[in-house]
Amino acid sequence: MDAKKRSATVRISLDMSPEANDLLERLASENGTTKSQILRRAVALYHAAYEATASGKSVGVIDKDRNIVTEFVGL
Repeated sequence: MDAKKRSATVRISLDMSPEANDLLERLASENGTTKSQILRRAVALYHAAYEATASGKSVGVIDKDRNIVTEFVGL
């Protein structure tokens, strides 16, 4: 991919509930970033989860002792 394509951006319009927007605003504020950056990170995280499940792996949350706390299903 050339540098011109990497630096290009695409504007999207997104409808979401007030509750989802409030959560997005809170996440951005707590992380010192923008709502757009939170959404970009969410897409990257979803992609990583999708790739993992597509290759037969599981995706989840582990605690400090490496015990599975939650497994995400249906990604």
